[in-house]
Amino acid sequence: MLVTLAVENYRSLRRLIVPLRRLNVVTGANGSGKSSLYRALRLLAESSRNGAVAALAREGGLPSTLWAGPEVIGKAVRAGRHPVQGTVRTKPVSLRLGFASDSFGYAIDLGMPQDGQSAFALDPEIKAECTWSGPVLRPGTRLTERTNAAVGVRGKDGAWRAVPGLRLRPYDSMLAEFADPELAPDLVLLRERIRSWRFYDHVRTDADAPMRRARIGTRTPVLGHDGGDLAAALETIREIGDAEALDTAVDLAFPGSRLAIAVTGGRFEVTLRQPGMLRALGAAELSDGTLRYLTWVAALLTPRPPELLVLNEPENSLHPDLVRPLAALIAGAASRMQIVVVTHSRALQSALDAHGDGDADLQMIELAKDHGETYVVGQEKLDEPAWHWPKR
Repeated sequence: MLVTLAVENYRSLRRLIVPLRRLNVVTGANGSGKSSLYRALRLLAESSRNGAVAALAREGGLPSTLWAGPEVIGKAVRAGRHPVQGTVRTKPVSLRLGFASDSFGYAIDLGMPQDGQSAFALDPEIKAECTWSGPVLRPGTRLTERTNAAVGVRGKDGAWRAVPGLRLRPYDSMLAEFADPELAPDLVLLRERIRSWRFYDHVRTDADAPMRRARIGTRTPVLGHDGGDLAAALETIREIGDAEALDTAVDLAFPGSRLAIAVTGGRFEVTLRQPGMLRALGAAELSDGTLRYLTWVAALLTPRPPELLVLNEPENSLHPDLVRPLAALIAGAASRMQIVVVTHSRALQSALDAHGDGDADLQMIELAKDHGETYVVGQEKLDEPAWHWPKR
C-alpha cells in the first residue's frame, strides 16, 4: 500500500507531499488541483510503460505542465503586501513525481531537453530516477539509481556499483528499460506493481457507447478502461468472483431488480429486470446513470484486485439515490485494494465519511489554493511525511 505521494512543480502542485491510507477521498473546489493530482498519479503509472514523456508532450510539453508561478512565494506576497513578481531562477527546471510504500519507493525527475535544435524540443528528459527500500529515501536505503544516462545498483554485498554497458536514452525510464532480476529485483517488482494500477475516468455511456451494444465476450476479470466489455466483466464476477456481492450491489441501488447477462451466439449484453416490467431491459434502454453504476460495480468487485484503483468523479450521471450504494461498494472494495477517489460530490464525501466510522481505513484530503499553489487543508509543514528527492 502506498503511504506517501509526492509531486513538485506539476501545474498547481508546486510542492505537495500527501500521506495515503487504504481509502483516500480527494475533494476541493473547482480548480483546486484535484485533476492535477489525478494526472500526477497517471504519469507515475505511465513511467512503468515508458509513457511519461509522451504523456507530458501530449499536454503541451514540459513548459505547459510546469508550475507557472514564481520559484519562491515570500511572506509579504502571501500577506498581500506585495504583488506576485518573477524572480531569478536559482534551481534547474524540474518536474518531480514519486511515491513510497512501507517496502519500496520510487521517484522520477524530469527536466528540459538539452538539444534545442531537435524537432522534439517539447519532450522533457529524464534527469534522475531512484528506487529505495522503506518509506524514505536515504543514502543507505538506495537500491537502484539513474543519473542522466548512467545506472547504479546496490549489490547483495551492499556495495554500490555502476551497471556496465548500460546507457539509457533521455526519454527512456529505467523502470521500463532495465529489467534484470539479478541486478535489480526491486525494479522488476515495482514495475509489475505499478502496472497493476487501474484508472477509470469519464467512462462513456452515451447512445453510441460500446457497452450499449452486444459484444463477443471472453472471461474478463479486469474491466477495460472504456467499459466496453462491461457485460463480460459482470458475468465473470458472477462465475468466478463474488456473485453474492454483485446481487447485493444491484439490489441496493435498484431494489427488487435482477441483473442478467444475455448471451446469444457468443455475444454478451447487459440486461436488467425491474419490478413491474414484463421483460428485461437491454443495455440500449438503460439510463446513463444505471450503466455507469454497473460499471463501478464491475470495477470494484473485480476478481483480480489491483494494488491501486483510482476513480475520477465516479458520481457523474448518478442519481442522488445511487450515491450511498456506491459509497458502500467503494468502502467494501477498500478491504481488498487501495483506492483513491477524486470527487466533487458532497453527498459521496458524507456517505464515505460515514463508512470511515467503521472498518474502513479512510482519510479525506481536501485541496485548496493559495496564490495559485495547491495545498492540503489542515496539513501543516510538520504534518507532512518525511520525503527526499534523488539528486541529479
